[in-house]
Amino acid sequence: MLKGALVALVTPFRNGQVDEETLRRLIEFHVENGTSGIVPCGTTGESATLSHEEHKRVVEITVQAVNKRIAVVAGAGSNNTKEAIELTLHAKRAGADAALHITPYYNKPTQEGIFRHFEAIAQAAGGFPLVPYNIMGRTAVNILPATMARIAKLPGVVAVKEASGDISQMAEIIHLCGDGLSVLSGDDGMVLPLLAIGGRGVISVVNNIVPKDVSDLCAAWERGEVAKAQALYYRLLPLCKAMFVETNPVPVKTAMAWLGLIPSGELRLPMCEMLPASQERLRAALIAYGLMK
Repeated sequence: MLKGALVALVTPFRNGQVDEETLRRLIEFHVENGTSGIVPCGTTGESATLSHEEHKRVVEITVQAVNKRIAVVAGAGSNNTKEAIELTLHAKRAGADAALHITPYYNKPTQEGIFRHFEAIAQAAGGFPLVPYNIMGRTAVNILPATMARIAKLPGVVAVKEASGDISQMAEIIHLCGDGLSVLSGDDGMVLPLLAIGGRGVISVVNNIVPKDVSDLCAAWERGEVAKAQALYYRLLPLCKAMFVETNPVPVKTAMAWLGLIPSGELRLPMCEMLPASQERLRAALIAYGLMK
């Protein structure tokens, strides 16, 4: 069961190349600070601008560095079903614990097309754990609860990363799918509301900079320490919002560079450096949280 605080890991770059040394160091940072799982090659990992060779290399390094200490949920999504199957089978061969699959973007498939996409992946993966990722803001399509209930019955589907922003939709998914599906928030700001209605955790962006705090929030809720979970959530909330003052992962990589977690906040076009006004908002949030002076 995937649960707790998983990190949507950034991909560090140096001089245009994947910075493998820093990647390994980030993984140790997360293992040491209570992160439940590593999610490489997702949106935050700039998968859209990784070559297939780089994508596979990042997954392989992550699996090797984690060494079974926590879960690895490898990004494998595509709007090309054949390509998604290829990346899933690579994740399986590499030793990942599951594969994350964003809803097909740009194509705008129907609900039936969405189901058949996941059905084809599940059939090819042979029971390998799969995690659909629903984020209409990036894909232009929404996995409706009834469709998610169908997908949840496919072999290997163990969780969903839900970033619709609609708490009633999340509640309907939990109600329809029951305990057999772990519903994880794909939005840091929704983690506590989702836990309150039966969700199991979060695949988090802000976890890149404060992994212990996100882990502590999820653990406090699981222990029934509601007041502690609420206090952590409300402290984290302004920082979560600051991670999206511009398009993810621009703010989080900028913050990580400022905090010395990565040597450079290098991005790949079309992602580019933050505007000065956005940098000021981000810096103010980091100072308010006590991460910078």
